[in-house]
Amino acid sequence: PGGLLVYKSRRRSYRDLPMRVAELGRVHRHEMSGVLHGLFRVRYFTQDDAHIFCTPEQLEDEIASCVELTRFCLATLGLNDYRVRIGLRDPDDAKYTGAAEHWDRAEANIRNVVGRLGMNSTEEPGEAAFYGPKIDFVVNDCLGREWQLGTIQVDYNLPERFALEYVGADNTPHRPVMIHRAPLGSPERFVGILIEHYAGAFPFWLSPVQAAVLPVSDKFNDYATGVV
Repeated sequence: PGGLLVYKSRRRSYRDLPMRVAELGRVHRHEMSGVLHGLFRVRYFTQDDAHIFCTPEQLEDEIASCVELTRFCLATLGLNDYRVRIGLRDPDDAKYTGAAEHWDRAEANIRNVVGRLGMNSTEEPGEAAFYGPKIDFVVNDCLGREWQLGTIQVDYNLPERFALEYVGADNTPHRPVMIHRAPLGSPERFVGILIEHYAGAFPFWLSPVQAAVLPVSDKFNDYATGVV
């Protein structure tokens, strides 16, 4: 809830929006010992999180901006084999919170953006966060395994539950909409996927050690030092 509390720390105007609050948040999950797996599934990890507070009129442009950021991150790192999943609410599942009209509006917002950007996508009921629908980037690594990485989530519900407000141009209070976005998902998992994807041979610009000079015998040490 950190971003919500920052937003609520003082009175906000429509002129303050969109307001974007980044948070490298630490997350703890009580995963069972049998499912822990390297950097991929751990009990303590980081999320490259941010929370964006905006007016309903700004929402779709802000979603699109988050999508472009996620695509830029994946393309820069050479992860171009991915699919886009729209996670929707399962109306028969009691875990989802909030009014049905909020869910309908949020799902329509996401569909509008995905259509506007011309992205191929699949819709999967039951894959939404408990507070709102989302766009997930599901990446295939070099071994053909799928990993859910970047996520963009639209949330009308938590601003309601935390009673967030801004003063509109009409000088009356309005409720903002919130976007949760994490372009990498978890940096730890992302590094693990990069190691697997490149089999440890990172692109030159990304490699922690870009070049090494290895003399084949001690008698060539002076020459090797000169090369360095």
